[in-house]
Amino acid sequence: MSREHEWVDDEAGPVVRPYAVARGRTRPTSTALDLLAIVALSGKSAPAKAELGAQHRRVLSCLAAQSRPVAELASDLGLPVGVIRVLLGDLLQYELVAVRPPRDEKATAATESLLREVINGLRAL
Repeated sequence: MSREHEWVDDEAGPVVRPYAVARGRTRPTSTALDLLAIVALSGKSAPAKAELGAQHRRVLSCLAAQSRPVAELASDLGLPVGVIRVLLGDLLQYELVAVRPPRDEKATAATESLLREVINGLRAL
């Protein structure tokens, strides 16, 4: 049985407190880790000096399929956002992940005409 499975009880959930997962740290090393920031794998290998725990590896494996926002990553892994931000900060330091800001809200905002078309379509149903 691996150590990762010792930390989770099927009925009770995680048996290790979040601050222990983040090694007592509460702040990420990067300010780029906004809730909506998109995180992706960088494609680089971990350096020999990298101290990656089981949760770091879980984050990397979750990002293997596709890039994700920080908030979605936290939800998928069942960890608090603060812990995910700390773990991602570690991965950023080792250049294992890349972070890009969320899309500009103005670029994706719906126009009034689009909203009217949606309303008319719903009424037609």
